[in-house]
Amino acid sequence: MKQIIVPVDFSEESTNGIDLALLLSSRTGSDIQLVYVQKKIPEHFSGSENEQKKIANKYFDQLRDKYEKKLTTGVNFDFIIKTGKVYKEVVNQAEAFEDSAIVVSTHGASGFEQLFIGSNAFRIITATKKPVFTIRYGVLPADIRRIILPIDITEQSRQKVPLTMELAKLFNSEIHILTVSSTKSNDIAQKLKAYSNQVAEYMNEQNIPFVQASRTGPNITDTAIEYCVENKGDLMSIMTEQGTSITNIFLGSYAHQMLNKAPVPVMAITPKELRLPGGFSTSGG
Repeated sequence: MKQIIVPVDFSEESTNGIDLALLLSSRTGSDIQLVYVQKKIPEHFSGSENEQKKIANKYFDQLRDKYEKKLTTGVNFDFIIKTGKVYKEVVNQAEAFEDSAIVVSTHGASGFEQLFIGSNAFRIITATKKPVFTIRYGVLPADIRRIILPIDITEQSRQKVPLTMELAKLFNSEIHILTVSSTKSNDIAQKLKAYSNQVAEYMNEQNIPFVQASRTGPNITDTAIEYCVENKGDLMSIMTEQGTSITNIFLGSYAHQMLNKAPVPVMAITPKELRLPGGFSTSGG
């Protein structure tokens, strides 16, 4: 990735996304662009809109002073102010770059408070094919040494493997290939084992260190998180939407649970054929 888009508001919590962007940029050399989306104000209140921009510019100047000294040499750190619906503008900005990712702090406390809690954060993720990294306040790792990679029996589940491997190469990470299911069906267990072995073979060819593991539990999100904690994972790699199989790991509520509960950053990838229903143009700059 060459560009990292970070939505921010005026809360301390939202700057957690900047810290994660800095960590990613330290290995990828990606430029970082902060995005603040202000609410559209009626024309007869245009003075208020100008006042918003003044406050935002002052805020960004403070952030630049705070973070510029932490940047990797050659990395650009800038910002843009946009007006409209936040998730649309954030996605549009990311889509304006050919090779980009989005880093979202999931607990903003002011203008973005409703955006980054529950289903609204999910809208950003499902509205773009770009990888989206989410991070809860206070869970920033010092490094990304272990990546937890849950696998289920759907074809889409394995779409996250190449990008996860790319990240592992940059950070010299160990990948934990984790099959998780809520059933003990032998048929499903055999399919999961076969898929896990396929991924392991691929990683062997790429000389990426890995561990294979399997877990079963009534709540597959909690089961994956428990494994992550036990094995000191630094990042979870998930798909946000999949088919209708009972072994799906992160369909619907499970994805929401992971975003809200994960004790580490989450890299969320939407399968290529899926888009937000009733989608919108993401060609804006």
